[in-house]
Amino acid sequence: MTISVVIADDQALVRAGFRMILEAREDLAVVGEAGDGDQALRVVAQTRPDVVLMDVRMPGTDGVTATARLTAAADVPKVIILTTYDLEETLYAALRAGASGFLLKDVRPGDLVEAIRVVARGDALIAPSMTRRLLDRFVATDVAPVVPGGRLDELTEREREVLVLLARGSSNAEIAARLVVTEATVKTHVSAVLRKLGVRDRVKAVVLAYDLGLVRPRPAP
Repeated sequence: MTISVVIADDQALVRAGFRMILEAREDLAVVGEAGDGDQALRVVAQTRPDVVLMDVRMPGTDGVTATARLTAAADVPKVIILTTYDLEETLYAALRAGASGFLLKDVRPGDLVEAIRVVARGDALIAPSMTRRLLDRFVATDVAPVVPGGRLDELTEREREVLVLLARGSSNAEIAARLVVTEATVKTHVSAVLRKLGVRDRVKAVVLAYDLGLVRPRPAP
């Protein structure tokens, strides 16, 4: 199966470099390019790609705003935000906008290709250098009191435990060890959490847990 990709970046040289990397892979096809956020919206509407590589800082509509508009529409493509700037605020804004991935532009070609495959499968991916900082800043390990009501009430006690451990950045293997269950059982619980919360991937579940008060944000240093 071929994964179709749109590249949105205001620098033609960057777009050309990404196109060369992606078109060297048999399972990836670049179906369109855009030099700003508004053009990206038009190209996506015309080509209906599986994945969009979206720069943050572009003329007119920026990448985060364009991502929010894309993910609010029907037949949503997966969006990977690419940026030069290693900022938690940009990362969090991108995730809230509905991005499924966040990478720095110095990403290695092989990692970029794998990121596209990962988000196309429905998973999420964040640059390793940003993952711990995101968790440290926005989803601390302390569990906050939750007022009954809302989507969290649909979770079982075990599913809520799994969500808290996800918010702590635990892998499936780590969750399984902590709860003394198999990884297959953890995957089942994670799938149930995503379905009941109405989110597409683990990262969005963590962001929602923060928004709903299940975990506390840690104050900035």
